Amino acid sequence: ACSARERRSSQRLRRALFPPTAPPRRCVAMESDAASLLDALCSDPLFKYMSLDVKARPEGGTAQGPSGGCIAACLSFGSAKELAVTASLLPRTAAFESSRRWASLMKRCEVAEDGAALREWTARCASGAHAEQTGALVDVGEIVAAMESDSARAAPKKAFVGVVACEGQLLAHRLSACASYAGPEDKSEWLFCLKSGQARSEKRPLFNWTGRLRPAAISPYRPVPASIPRPDYADTGYPEEEQSSPFQRTPPIMTPEEMEGMRAAGRLGRQVLDAAHRAVRPGATTDEIDRVVHEACVEAGAYPAPLRYFDFPKSVCTSVNEVICHGIPDARELQEGDAVNVDVTVIKDGFHGDLNETFVVGEPAPELKKLIQVTHECLHQAIDICKPGVPFSRLGEVISQHAHKEGFSVVKSFCGHGINRLFHCAPNIPHYAGNKARGMMKAGQCFTIEPMINAGKWQDKLWPDGWTAVTIDGKRSAQFEHTLLLGESGAEVMTRRREDSPKLCFQD
Repeated sequence: ACSARERRSSQRLRRALFPPTAPPRRCVAMESDAASLLDALCSDPLFKYMSLDVKARPEGGTAQGPSGGCIAACLSFGSAKELAVTASLLPRTAAFESSRRWASLMKRCEVAEDGAALREWTARCASGAHAEQTGALVDVGEIVAAMESDSARAAPKKAFVGVVACEGQLLAHRLSACASYAGPEDKSEWLFCLKSGQARSEKRPLFNWTGRLRPAAISPYRPVPASIPRPDYADTGYPEEEQSSPFQRTPPIMTPEEMEGMRAAGRLGRQVLDAAHRAVRPGATTDEIDRVVHEACVEAGAYPAPLRYFDFPKSVCTSVNEVICHGIPDARELQEGDAVNVDVTVIKDGFHGDLNETFVVGEPAPELKKLIQVTHECLHQAIDICKPGVPFSRLGEVISQHAHKEGFSVVKSFCGHGINRLFHCAPNIPHYAGNKARGMMKAGQCFTIEPMINAGKWQDKLWPDGWTAVTIDGKRSAQFEHTLLLGESGAEVMTRRREDSPKLCFQD
């Protein structure tokens, strides 16, 4: 998420601050100068985009055990970028306990707008009210309780930074009420993806890239609790049940009970995508969006369907700029003006909810805004003609007619699909004109429409990771998708937007 020079600078800083073999005496001397340590942390290149300005510092503490200690700091900043810092010392044994708990305790914290709870906690800490050797653990609990109080919950949401420094290790999390952000951490297991997710490499593969985008390293698999039902491919990487199903040839007709299951999955899918949308901002990585999606699914007792599907390594697809579809979340930071498509599929109680939308980081350029709006219109014009008796091939005609009229092209390599208890099944739904899709729509069928529209040529090229499909000329691409249930008079959009869904870039 930062340049090689900045990474080296950060590594030197951490080695200087936290020598792995430093004796306790060295630790005590370092920790007694809390202000200097916090200054060093704030100047770390990994915090460069925060533009932090230290407003208040503790004077340093004297409560140190014979084995030395470490500093636990809570940093909060608002729109003015003014930073309030609190710090307390704790024994080394408690430091490890604190560092393990820190991320879960501080997640999605909120604080009153005027920062009264934080300032009160800062003052108590600075006055030595929490100088006990177990004080830091108590302090963390108190600040979390204050931030999660009824008055704090009713206040506007703000961002936080939690930092724990202990014995050669720096664990940092940038946090907000909308998303969980990963800060400096051990990237030794972050590798480049190869062979459709079956292999990893320490080096970026050589390739004739079509645009400016390059793959970055990806994090290890995120675990799913054993209590959550999982598909067969979660362990094997191959969806045997899906591929051997007779529904690969004949679209199934849903029962009323199955329709209710699909509606519930669609609603959850929408909630998860909205959470991902709120996490899209400059400086966020697509891996952080994957974290948001993964955690939202797990919290709802659902399985993120892309994870391990044909060895796909992540819980969501994130397709940036010239990526058409199936982009793998990685360590690249989103930049102002980027387009990012987030494709979410959840498995809730055995049923799939599949949808995606294209978002813009910051303000969109006029041509990008037009591309995204036309893609959205293509999807909804196709939905409008859905009813029993309409040929599936007709959808491609409607989509192509509108896209070509606006000067864009329609991707032919990927299509919509049937969906129910299976992730993908019949019917196949091409989005381009002149396709040879078979069959007529029937009431009770469930399927997706997901047109991919390019600013340039329609052809695609596959990256060495075996998943990421990009435009052949490096120009931008956009996509939208809904899961539909066909009724007697038309299509029910089970993944429709809600009143509180974040607005798209072209919506007022």
